[in-house]
Amino acid sequence: MCLILFAIDQHPDLPLVVAANRDEFYDRPTRAMHWWPSPDILAGQDKQSGGTWLAVTRSGNVAAVTNFRDGQPGKGAWSRGQLPLWALTAEQAELERRLGESQHQFAGYNLVWATSADGWYYSNRDSHPGRGLHRGTYGLSNHLLQSPWPKLVRLRKTLTQLMHEAPAEELHESLTQALMDTSPAPDTYLPDTGVGLETERFLSSPFIRSDTYGTRATTIVSVHGDGRVNVTEQAWLREGATGERVSFSWNRLQE
Repeated sequence: MCLILFAIDQHPDLPLVVAANRDEFYDRPTRAMHWWPSPDILAGQDKQSGGTWLAVTRSGNVAAVTNFRDGQPGKGAWSRGQLPLWALTAEQAELERRLGESQHQFAGYNLVWATSADGWYYSNRDSHPGRGLHRGTYGLSNHLLQSPWPKLVRLRKTLTQLMHEAPAEELHESLTQALMDTSPAPDTYLPDTGVGLETERFLSSPFIRSDTYGTRATTIVSVHGDGRVNVTEQAWLREGATGERVSFSWNRLQE
């Protein structure tokens, strides 16, 4: 997952909205979003490692992970795909203990957990890992939370605008279209994450497409004031061709 936008308590009828793109190599095997038997979550699955990039509970809580891009080679001993599962199944104190003790077992990552009331963010590349999140609109890519990368700055504004202007029944489609933006950032605004200018350009658009690597899924989650949870996942194939779309809707469990 390389782009996550989320709004906590920014609309009276939409206490939580999440819009995310997952970028990955097309050859990496993936199962579409589905209900897992254990733990009881809705998530896609990385069939290579068994983990996930974004998961939703029946109460409408969301956890997602992105890689931290710093140009450092090497893989962690543990797969980052298990982090969203930890975030949604462990008590807060236990989660913080696990993350603190395992920082060096993982390659660089960002982990975010959000509910309709608040959230929490942790990165093993943050000098002060672990921070609470309160009402607001947030953007996360492959650097720290709210890093002013052009695609995040632009799409945070788009998320806020669509939440207030798009009809409720069209919100998921409108956000999916917004996340299909292939506009690269100007060179003067590109970050330097150690991968070279050409690669920075390639990765700077919200939606990435090529023959080998690109946006594999766009996921939209909306938690409504009346208790409904709606989830849509649009899969993408090589060169950005349209793949399977799955949708889910239920009344959330109260915790």
